[in-house]
Amino acid sequence: MSRRLFSCTTAVLHENPLGLPRRPAPPQMPRRSLPQKRGIPNVKKVLAVASGKGGVGKSTVAVNLAFSLAKLRLRVGILDLDIFGPSVPTLMGLADSSEPRLTPNGALIPLTNHGLPTMSMGYLVPNKPDTAIVWRGLMVQKAVQQLLFDVDWGALDILVLDMPPGTGDVPLTLGQLVNVDGSVIVSTPQDVALKDVNKGVAMFRKVDVPITGIVLNQSHFICGNCDASHYLFGSPEGFRSAAERLGVDVLAELPLVPGVSSGGDSGVPYALKAGEDRQGKIWNEAMMGVASKVQNSLGLV
Repeated sequence: MSRRLFSCTTAVLHENPLGLPRRPAPPQMPRRSLPQKRGIPNVKKVLAVASGKGGVGKSTVAVNLAFSLAKLRLRVGILDLDIFGPSVPTLMGLADSSEPRLTPNGALIPLTNHGLPTMSMGYLVPNKPDTAIVWRGLMVQKAVQQLLFDVDWGALDILVLDMPPGTGDVPLTLGQLVNVDGSVIVSTPQDVALKDVNKGVAMFRKVDVPITGIVLNQSHFICGNCDASHYLFGSPEGFRSAAERLGVDVLAELPLVPGVSSGGDSGVPYALKAGEDRQGKIWNEAMMGVASKVQNSLGLV
């Protein structure tokens, strides 16, 4: 079985930051013209889950959406493209897993838990609190190319991409290299988060990535005693107005449910264990609604 070799040689690092054995080169970024987009091998559809800023629960939504899509009998994978702050290993209960193996051709083999294959930069670096990836833009672009085209997914109906927050190198590289079939943008009700939704929508439109819709996370809290909805972080009216102004669909307004956070911390996504209480039922129905809309939008019915 082949092994990855991280190199301290700058030239080698720039060309092969993940230390994979030599394989056919992924599509390159031409200096004067845009590259020709292509699909990811053995993947029918690609869905990006993004946010204009961090801290809105994007990764949690991405992982739970992947499991909700799997409940619709789709073959689903999760690719974590957050190079500097990968969350998928923790959310999937794989933070302490061993390094991914390689195929005879030198492709990464995804790590699987709860029945879903995943790949993340977090699997490829030492699992230590003080481990940090300190790379410039070119290194990030090359690593993203390798994660996109040097992973052996088998056969998938849909690959869910957990994007890093913001509008930097990773979404630009993705939009220029890959045929992305849809995108979901996640926000919370605060004005500071909603302002960045505008930037996320504008970014995807610039690189011709279709916008499936937007999701309002932590929209409201449902009291367990009185069943009333409490808008802890502000009214959802600003979110709805922003969606109408931008001409994008509102896919769901997800309530704030404590089990979502504790499930992510324990590595068991809430979509797998949503309770029978009113909060859990409302959250699960909303997430399944997002999955159904994504399925229909991407023609996977």
